[in-house]
Amino acid sequence: MIVRGSGSTLWDSRGQAYLDAMAGLWCVNVGYGRPEMAEAIARQIERLSYYHGFSSMATEAPALLAERVLAWTPVPMAKIFFGSSGSDANDTHAKLVWFYNNALGRPEKKKIVSRERGYHGVTVLSAGLTGLANLHEGFDLPLPMIRHVRAPHRLWEAAEGMSDDEFVRFLADDLEQLILREGPATVAAFVAEPLQAAGGVLVPPPGYFPAIQEVLRRYDVLLIADEVVCGFGRLGCWFGSELFGMEPDLMTVAKGLTSAYVPLSGSLVSERVWGVLADASPGVFGHGYTYTAHPVAAAAAMENLDIVERDGLVAQAAARGALLNERLHAAFDDHPLVEQCATRTAWARASPSAASSGG
Repeated sequence: MIVRGSGSTLWDSRGQAYLDAMAGLWCVNVGYGRPEMAEAIARQIERLSYYHGFSSMATEAPALLAERVLAWTPVPMAKIFFGSSGSDANDTHAKLVWFYNNALGRPEKKKIVSRERGYHGVTVLSAGLTGLANLHEGFDLPLPMIRHVRAPHRLWEAAEGMSDDEFVRFLADDLEQLILREGPATVAAFVAEPLQAAGGVLVPPPGYFPAIQEVLRRYDVLLIADEVVCGFGRLGCWFGSELFGMEPDLMTVAKGLTSAYVPLSGSLVSERVWGVLADASPGVFGHGYTYTAHPVAAAAAMENLDIVERDGLVAQAAARGALLNERLHAAFDDHPLVEQCATRTAWARASPSAASSGG
């Protein structure tokens, strides 16, 4: 039973201390017990503990937060819809994708492609997007409009002797063949984490996302970047999309947005998608939650992002990540249970450059 936390250390009910190397579930980016966070949350509760965001109503903190997050995205985004978890944000994206295609008069274009070993949540729809069998079994999942392709898992998916370029081409062809089998007029979106987290911390080979995006554009398929784990500095840059060359139409954020002090997620919508939604008939996107754009969560996010900027945590993550990578290579390159692959070298090259852009 964990009862207390400070910085990166946790204590259980018997007084035993633990290093929380995983930061909760990849989410406590600024560490536990920050007094600034408690004070910001308390100030917002005293001022306005809650008001809804329905029927043209709004509160100040989420509006300020939306402006701030949209200014940082690696590609231009027009709007953000706030929820409470990465799971519900990915559900929101599915509804946005379907609404978008209905507005364009394409009612058959509804299938969403995910990847094996990907993690996108555990709600009824997002659990199906998640490419882990133990989250499907016993639940009649995934839903019928969801498909999966291979993960960029070199150890299991690449043929022996295959170069990175050949592996990238193999994965892009795998996606294209699936789209052609299903029918391009039925495939609406492809969802991917920049770096697959829960599925095994899988780093895509260099050139993977540009090649994937080439296929998506050919068949007018939207790209959803699930930045729930990677976003807000975990990879040494603000968003994983920057590091791996993703140009998403939609982005999912959560976890590091508030460092998990208060639940908050966001579904970011590009200008391309928003333009269609705004002009749609009947024009009402009938969606929202009681806790959508919660002012206390937004105030927590604003303070959290202040800390990330003030403490230079993005640049620190890049520098320390590069050092850890170097130490791991030195310790384990010759270990008989460690498989070497070119992707690791590519990640080591990427990290220092991220440090210069992440501060």
